[in-house]
Amino acid sequence: MTGVLEGKVALVTGAGAGIGRAAALAFAAAGAHVVVADIDEEGGAATAQAIAQSGGEANFERVDVTNAADVNALIARTVEQFGRLDCAHNNAGVLGTVAPLIDSPDDNFDRVMDVNVKGVWLCLKAEIRQMLTQGGGAIVNTASSAGVKGSPTLPAYSASKHAVVGLTKSVALAYARDGIRVNAVCPGYVDTDLLDRLFAGEPERKERERLGTLLGRFGSAEEIAATVVWLCSDAASLMTAHALPVGTVV
Repeated sequence: MTGVLEGKVALVTGAGAGIGRAAALAFAAAGAHVVVADIDEEGGAATAQAIAQSGGEANFERVDVTNAADVNALIARTVEQFGRLDCAHNNAGVLGTVAPLIDSPDDNFDRVMDVNVKGVWLCLKAEIRQMLTQGGGAIVNTASSAGVKGSPTLPAYSASKHAVVGLTKSVALAYARDGIRVNAVCPGYVDTDLLDRLFAGEPERKERERLGTLLGRFGSAEEIAATVVWLCSDAASLMTAHALPVGTVV
C-alpha cells in the first residue's frame, strides 16, 4: 500500500510492540509521518527507530492513555509539529488476568477497563476535536474477536472489547456527516506476545485453537496492520461504523 497515505499524519497508540508496532511501520510505508505513542518508552523509541531505518518518518511520544491530560497534550504536540491529524489508530490495550470470572480479581477488571475502554474514550475525544477543526479524518480502534463472541477465560478483556465496538459505532454515527470515519478491527488469534501469554503452558490447547480458525492458522501483526491502513485510506472511503473481524475464530 505504498503511497496511499502520502503526506498524511498518523498517530498509533500502543505502538511499542505487536500490532501497534506493525501498524506504525505500515503507516510509514504508506507514506505517512507517524506519531508513535506508548507508555513504554523503550519499545516506542525502538519502533520510531525502525521506521527511520526503513526510510520513513516518525517521532516517539510517551503517553498514558488513561490520563486525559496526557492524551490532550499528545494531540496538541502532534498538531503543533505537523499542523493536523489525518489518521489515528487507538490500539493501546492490556490482556489482563487469564482466568474464569470467579478466579479473576476485581482490580483486574478495573485495570482492563481503564486502559482498553477509558483509553480509547479519551483518545477519541481529543482526536475528534482536532478532526472537526480540519474537516475530517479516519480513526480505527483495536477491538477483538472476543469483543463480538466472548471468551471464557478473559471476561474483563472481552467486556472491554465489546465496549470498544459499541463506542466505535456510536461515535461513527455522531460524526459521519463531519467527514470523520470511525471503524474497529476485531482480530482473532494473532501471533504476538499476548497470544503466548494466553496459552502459556498449554501448547496442546494452542494447537487446537489454531486448527479451529477458519484458515487453519494464526494471523500476523502485519496482516492486522494492513487492514488498519486500508481503513484509513481513501480506498475505504465508504466504510464507517464497522467492527471488522480479521482472522475469525470459528
